[in-house]
Amino acid sequence: MEIFETCQEINKSLLVGQEVKARGQLIKLLDYHECEKIEYSPLVNHLIRQTGLYPYLNTDTAHWSDRMIFEAFKSNIGSDRPITLHREQSAILKKLLDGKSLAISAPTSFGKSFIIDAFIALTRPVNVVIIVPTIALTDETRRRLHQKFSNEYKIITTSDVELSSRNIFIFPQERVFSYVEKLTAIDILIIDEFYKASPAFEKERSKALLRAILKLSKLSKQRYFLAPNISSINENMFTKGMEFVQLDFQTVYLRKASLYERFADLKGQELLKEKSRFLVKILDKKPKKTLIYAGTYKEIEKIAKLLISKRPQVPSSLLKDFSKWLAKHYSPDWNLTKLSQRGVGIHNGQLHRSLSQIQIRLFEENDGIQFLVSTSSIIEGVNTCAENVIIWHNKNGQFNLNDFTYKNIIGRGGRMFKHFIGNIYLLAPPPKSEETQLDLSLPDTMLLDVETEVLRGDLTQEQLAKIYLQKDSLSDLLGEGVFEKLQRESAFQISDVDQIRKIAQELRYNAVSWNGLAYLNSDNPNNWESLIYKVIKLQPSGWGIEYGRFVKFVQILKHNWSLSVPEMLAKLRHVNIGLDDFFKLERNVSFKLAALLTDVNTIQKHIWPHKQVDISPFISKVSHAFLPPVVHQLEEYGLPRMLSRKIHNAGIVDLEHLDLTLHRALGSFLEVGLNQIRSDVEHLDEFDIYILKYFFNGIISTSPANSA
Repeated sequence: MEIFETCQEINKSLLVGQEVKARGQLIKLLDYHECEKIEYSPLVNHLIRQTGLYPYLNTDTAHWSDRMIFEAFKSNIGSDRPITLHREQSAILKKLLDGKSLAISAPTSFGKSFIIDAFIALTRPVNVVIIVPTIALTDETRRRLHQKFSNEYKIITTSDVELSSRNIFIFPQERVFSYVEKLTAIDILIIDEFYKASPAFEKERSKALLRAILKLSKLSKQRYFLAPNISSINENMFTKGMEFVQLDFQTVYLRKASLYERFADLKGQELLKEKSRFLVKILDKKPKKTLIYAGTYKEIEKIAKLLISKRPQVPSSLLKDFSKWLAKHYSPDWNLTKLSQRGVGIHNGQLHRSLSQIQIRLFEENDGIQFLVSTSSIIEGVNTCAENVIIWHNKNGQFNLNDFTYKNIIGRGGRMFKHFIGNIYLLAPPPKSEETQLDLSLPDTMLLDVETEVLRGDLTQEQLAKIYLQKDSLSDLLGEGVFEKLQRESAFQISDVDQIRKIAQELRYNAVSWNGLAYLNSDNPNNWESLIYKVIKLQPSGWGIEYGRFVKFVQILKHNWSLSVPEMLAKLRHVNIGLDDFFKLERNVSFKLAALLTDVNTIQKHIWPHKQVDISPFISKVSHAFLPPVVHQLEEYGLPRMLSRKIHNAGIVDLEHLDLTLHRALGSFLEVGLNQIRSDVEHLDEFDIYILKYFFNGIISTSPANSA
């Protein structure tokens, strides 16, 4: 590459207003400098300044005026030293500091977390609420903010934690409602990946996010919503009063190889054979950190079998320890156990929370996982990146991969200060490029979530009429004003008013068949069978398996704390439930079944108050997958149940204590310390110790405010 001639081309692009093109040319030039270990000249530094990429400036070789820019754009982000923001980061931060509410569309590599951290560090708000799409992202965000702000803030990620004088709440949307009544004011409400409020992108959970936005926006002084690849937003009540800012500011360059064109005419087994050959070739030639987007669980299986047969085992003692740990605690025959020996991991939305986090940590290690095979969970769950991204399949579950999701996936290629260039290998045709308008609207089933008098101007006459009709219908079932009262208290877990009505009708008109509801509080799982069957039939779809097998799974999951996963799998063999099913069904129990049972319990108390039945004890067990509550919560912090059991059995922390809260447990862990646990717990293997170090790294700076 001729550096001076390239600089001339970049300058020409800037002179004619083609800044996006110029920035891409410059990033490729910076990559060349890094590969050849060439220092930036004053000219290159000046072009960095011209394109707004201030963090890339080399102050040792820059002209004094460019060095001034590097210093001028430094900001406190809560870390030991200030960080230089790029031009667009600084512009967004200034708007927030001016008190504006913003809805931002920015690329994956934009560096949005720096803006959040800088806002907290500079303004010291009292209450910050951050809504993230997944548990994995909850923990990642907690770890980042914990290291910076735990001396001043209580970082809250679980339900029913006592508030401090200053709080940062980090939740998936479903957990918000535990705190709606406890918060009188929110200084800033941050919604990450807010496009998921549209059912076009998140069919099942969009209503919960819309409901959270409605509830929390009323309490919020300022709002900051974030998403990638949105071109416009329709006029709606959820972003009313917010300024929409669309940014196309890339900090890395994506280099694409359309390999699918070489076998476009092939189908069936011939197509699979050629794709497989190319995949193996890429991984052999480019043994760098690589994300492989598989699209579906079925395609993950195909890739797993291919890589188990084609990839050699790697000489990494860390991965050998990981593979042994998986064999012991899950199964020696599991695909992940075999793949990990070959430097390959699997990421999807169904694995145990701690296991997903551990794999992401291993992906960041030099001698850890090199290749991560994933569904779309990798774009929803974590802020990880890779030098290479491979698109194996152009599906997203049962649907075709759309342009929005495709851009989001390939946006994982490259990262500031790690990889100037992200290499994108397309083994399947990309979707047609298109603009994405985000349409947010209030579903009819959520009309009763709206405070009619406050938002009357945002509703049509037809919607107002439906509200009054729904209120009358629910008043007949529950009693006058009961539904409105329960909604104000955020008592319902399900956002669909039609589903609430269906439950109420079933309980009121078929009361005799529900007489045994209290048996769910029994310690004998044989007493649960008919009732669980009746409950899941209230929501016919989405249990992931036939009703009868799901009920058997719940009954055996009752032993989740006393038995190991392999021991439970042995008991589940007769109903043909394997390890992958186990992950999926356990999530359905702790989330969907717990939510449905909660609403059944709430409604039955008002329909049959004379019975004085309360199945809350059973619901608590279900919501924690029959683990002690703190053990279930600790998995979100990266501590697997297997290690928790060892620590509990050694008498170090009583994780079954009824009064134990998560933050008290964390305080106990810190008081005992890692070295004492290593000394007192028997039979810890090398990977147990690796996990414990990772866990302690995420809580180590906990202050008195955070361990109360």
